Amino acid sequence: MLPSPTPGGRRELPRVIGIVQASALVIGTIIGTSIFVQPSEITRSVPTVSGILVAWALAGTLTMLFALTCAELASAFPATGGVYVFLREAYSRRLAFLWGWSSVWIIHTGVIAAIAMVCARYIAYFVPAAADHERVVAVAVVLAVSALNYAGVRIGAVVLTLSTAAKLLAIAVLLVAGLAVAPPAAITTWHPGLAELRTVPLTQLLLGVGAGLFAFGGAHAVTYVAGETTDPARTVPRALTIGTLVVTLCYIALNALYLYVLPLDTVRASPRVAADVAAVLIGPAGGSAVAALVVLSGVGTITGIALAGPRMYLSMAADGMMPAWLDAVHPRFRTPHRAILLQATWAIVLVLTGQYATLFARVVYVEWFFFALLAAGLFVLRGRADYRPSTRMWGYPITPAIFILASSAVVVSQLVAQPRDAIIGAAMVAAGWPVGVWFERRRRQ
Repeated sequence: MLPSPTPGGRRELPRVIGIVQASALVIGTIIGTSIFVQPSEITRSVPTVSGILVAWALAGTLTMLFALTCAELASAFPATGGVYVFLREAYSRRLAFLWGWSSVWIIHTGVIAAIAMVCARYIAYFVPAAADHERVVAVAVVLAVSALNYAGVRIGAVVLTLSTAAKLLAIAVLLVAGLAVAPPAAITTWHPGLAELRTVPLTQLLLGVGAGLFAFGGAHAVTYVAGETTDPARTVPRALTIGTLVVTLCYIALNALYLYVLPLDTVRASPRVAADVAAVLIGPAGGSAVAALVVLSGVGTITGIALAGPRMYLSMAADGMMPAWLDAVHPRFRTPHRAILLQATWAIVLVLTGQYATLFARVVYVEWFFFALLAAGLFVLRGRADYRPSTRMWGYPITPAIFILASSAVVVSQLVAQPRDAIIGAAMVAAGWPVGVWFERRRRQ
């Protein structure tokens, strides 16, 4: 059975995603392999235990404020396209196009490439020879997950739900082992406190928050599939709130465990910190089990992005702001198959040409620049008489103002720390402006 056609003739995607799958999409997309790797990146910027835990807490708080922003906007505009739709309604098609353009070339594809590289790193735990062919393994991961999403949203949703359960199991195993079976000799004593926190420069703390935000990325993915969600005005806001709360609690607890079990220098140097902690707590078998769950977790995260991103490209094409050939739903699988192929192709290019640290840093400062604009859009929309969201952001106008300032600070810190890469990223975003102008002019003809 084919999707029913819209009044304009384009076929709609089927509504098959409920609250469980939507919450799993939030949790599964956020909790990726990054939480099993990113602590090492944060410890390189933040030198103390107190600073590290505060950086994670601040990243979680920012993500919750962003989730509340998206919840309000999703309840007002429950259509396939997510952030693209929100920016279009708040500002203009041109600005919304820049988000979609950045997602194609930097954000979504960058996340897929980075997570695939981490999957390859953990696969090498079982197949040491894979370490010499990390990029090849990462490409294989991208191809496999993209093919899965090409074959249907139901299959992708099932895999995402199962992988979400697997990653929560991995976190639970580590936490229980840390509380129950950790040998005293393996535990490093640490005493976090305010005095220790004061020794961390603000610039370094902001870099740590930025690195943490990469591990929190993806909360908005559920907004892209609103057109395939049952009762999206209610389901999407609830999924955002539930998912972000669960993730924040898991992240803080898990990082406390890492720092409790391993010396700070070991965490900083470890390429597979979760497996190293499991090996200390449970033994080699525990390290292998957690490594396997991390790979499955990474597959789930890529599935979430591969599921969400192409829906936005489909929406943009239907809006006349992407090539018309992307506005297509597969007649058998009922998926945006051409958009999936476009995303997979560029993600593979990034895998073959990029480095993990460069990819995640570029994603953070570009993505959170747009998120700050999105929160500012609340002020624009609330001044309109026809704006009627069923869910409103708590603490308005203070909370979105805090979010805008904090997000801007994180973006600036990343730009100052990596000016060369910042210029490259900014140039890639700016290059989309004339392209957006061209699409809009052609659309009006």
